[in-house]
Amino acid sequence: MQQVQDYISKNKERFLEELLDWLRIPSISADPQYKGDVQRMAEAVADKLRAAGADKVEVSPTAGHPIVYGEKIIGDHAPTVLVYGHYDVQPADPIDLWHSGPFEPVIKKTELHPQGAIFARGSCDDKGQVYMHVKAFESMLACDALPCNVKFMIEGEEEVGSVNLGKYCEENREKLRCDVVLISDTGIIANDVPSITVGLRGLSYVEVEVTGPNRDLHSGIYGGAVANPVNVLCDMISSLHDENRHITIPGFYDDVEEVSTADRAEMAKAPHNDAAYKKALDIADVQGEAGFTTHERVSIRPTLDVNGIWGGYIGEGAKTVLPGKAFAKISMRLVPHQHPEKITELFARHFKSIAPVSVKVEVRPHHGGFPVVTPTDTPEYKAAHNAMETTFGKAPIPMREGGSIPIVALFEQVLGVKSVLMGFGLNSDAIHSPNEHYGVFNFYKGIETIPHFYSNYAQLKQK
Repeated sequence: MQQVQDYISKNKERFLEELLDWLRIPSISADPQYKGDVQRMAEAVADKLRAAGADKVEVSPTAGHPIVYGEKIIGDHAPTVLVYGHYDVQPADPIDLWHSGPFEPVIKKTELHPQGAIFARGSCDDKGQVYMHVKAFESMLACDALPCNVKFMIEGEEEVGSVNLGKYCEENREKLRCDVVLISDTGIIANDVPSITVGLRGLSYVEVEVTGPNRDLHSGIYGGAVANPVNVLCDMISSLHDENRHITIPGFYDDVEEVSTADRAEMAKAPHNDAAYKKALDIADVQGEAGFTTHERVSIRPTLDVNGIWGGYIGEGAKTVLPGKAFAKISMRLVPHQHPEKITELFARHFKSIAPVSVKVEVRPHHGGFPVVTPTDTPEYKAAHNAMETTFGKAPIPMREGGSIPIVALFEQVLGVKSVLMGFGLNSDAIHSPNEHYGVFNFYKGIETIPHFYSNYAQLKQK
């Protein structure tokens, strides 16, 4: 293992420069105009896997964007780890809020990243974290120190719901057969407080359309006599929470898992400072469901949020128009035992029921995913725990996170294996936002830690 760490140390600058090249490719999966760039990114992933020493590397087409596969099989005696990640990124909008080009990576020091942070779309989510695995794999192979069979499956549609991944997994069960899935698409509490994600919320994502008159109208001639779809939509959305920020959809909480007092007390041991939290976000106060702490609200409780809302005239100057339509995108984060399709159905039924007869309402489901909780008493978890304790110098804290990675439940359902969520980002890294960044410390720490996971896992599986 010392040889592996020495190899990493000698090649750090090269590893970083190679990552910057990846980040220059605008692999935005949601926007069709970037389809060529997404394909180019898939080829770049395949090239780096081959260069690292992977065999049978292929760029597999799907009905959407490609999935990149590669493997290194050292023998039937060794356990098999499937590394999952994604090379696609979120749109960079709004561009004018970036301090530098979203696909022109720069390294700048920040308060939380005194060694520097890489500012670029995808730096943390998830290109930077995927590249940690590629370079850790290269380092182990270069030192003849790979103790496990390794398979890579890096997709290009995670940011649009992984719509073709399930079919790919179903059709390639044998090729993907493994003992555990290793994922770095999550984070740690702080650079001096390591943690491992043991729970993720699920997701139900919908788009709603409210239609009033058959065209935009003059607000002076018709205003006050005809329902304004934007006003109606705002009223409807506002009614989805009560004064305690409790979601008012009938049946929404029926399947919610109530976390025990003892477990909540354990969660409270994780360091959190509301004052620092508010300062970092430049907000005067936090807001959420009554009776729960900030950390509990973003991890063990379901939510409903508007992700975008539009309608009418939003250009320069004034246009006195009463719009014919209004739209919103709404996401609901779900907790264990909530079913995304059931929640989507409950939302659609309720949202249509609260609409006044003066408008028509359409609810269009998008993607969703199941919540997951992973065990902490398995060889997989223990391998990750011990690896982080080795490189950080302290034991990691098991944490539930508020985000969603729907494919974790998919892997358990289709491949029959659990996942280990060993990420290295920080909540403050602005993923999905302007000025996304990833600490150079975190990037290197991931490369240093991953080989220890393999070593620990191989030893634990032999016992």
